[in-house]
Amino acid sequence: MLIIQILLIIFFLFALIKVVGRFLAGDLTKAGLVWWSLFWIVAAIVVLLPNSTAYFAKLVGIGRGADLVVYVSLAAIFFILFKLMIKIESLNKDITKLTRKIALKDDKDSI
Repeated sequence: MLIIQILLIIFFLFALIKVVGRFLAGDLTKAGLVWWSLFWIVAAIVVLLPNSTAYFAKLVGIGRGADLVVYVSLAAIFFILFKLMIKIESLNKDITKLTRKIALKDDKDSI
């Protein structure tokens, strides 16, 4: 086993422990726990069995396993970015509504 594999496995275990900790603290939903746990477990499997990506790459018509990892990673990052932008816009709208409601209430109280 290469040093990088050992270091990455240690990192993935640490990340998995943090995911469980966040769930137990109430900061993460069950769906989030499952998603992130699966993510770190799959990452560990890919690190332990690097040729597994080549197998899946050939199944979908991509030449190298590393290319498949890059493509999937980029798609996932952009999807997560999209979801975050939607959430931020929703929060901004909620804050605006709340600010207006408070301002109107304060205006009525001052009259």
